[in-house]
Amino acid sequence: MTENSRPLAVFDLDGTLADSGHRQHFLEGAKRDWTAFFAAAPADPPLAEGIALCLAAAEECEVVYLTGRPERCRRDTRAWLAAQGLPDGTLHMRPNADRRPARTTKLELLRRLGAGREVRMLVDDDELVCDAAERAGFRVVRARWAAPSEALKDAQEREGRT
Repeated sequence: MTENSRPLAVFDLDGTLADSGHRQHFLEGAKRDWTAFFAAAPADPPLAEGIALCLAAAEECEVVYLTGRPERCRRDTRAWLAAQGLPDGTLHMRPNADRRPARTTKLELLRRLGAGREVRMLVDDDELVCDAAERAGFRVVRARWAAPSEALKDAQEREGRT
């Protein structure tokens, strides 16, 4: 089986593979500090459940990373993935000026990926992303192993920031 014929396993980062809880305070209150929020991402502890699932999926699938992090975080994100021993994979990030809700941007990319390949699973912690992906016919694994953050949920939906 060639690499480009393997099914895809699509993984979110924040709240799925990376524990962003230590930086949630930057999103609380009226004035959100997005620069500090994303600057603190390299210090995210790994989420053991997500890491184990990603490594297991890599045995049969090509791993693809799909995050709402802005493109300007690519270098830090790549370094974090490598430091966790995660498989190399295409990293899809949000264009810096894209403020659409995560459920819109992620579903759009999933449909593009699924047009030419089997998407075996999407693993994400955002319930609205998961709901939209399931309605579109994708198999979803809901990452419920990290503590949810209301500030992050609001940011994902209203501000299209992650």
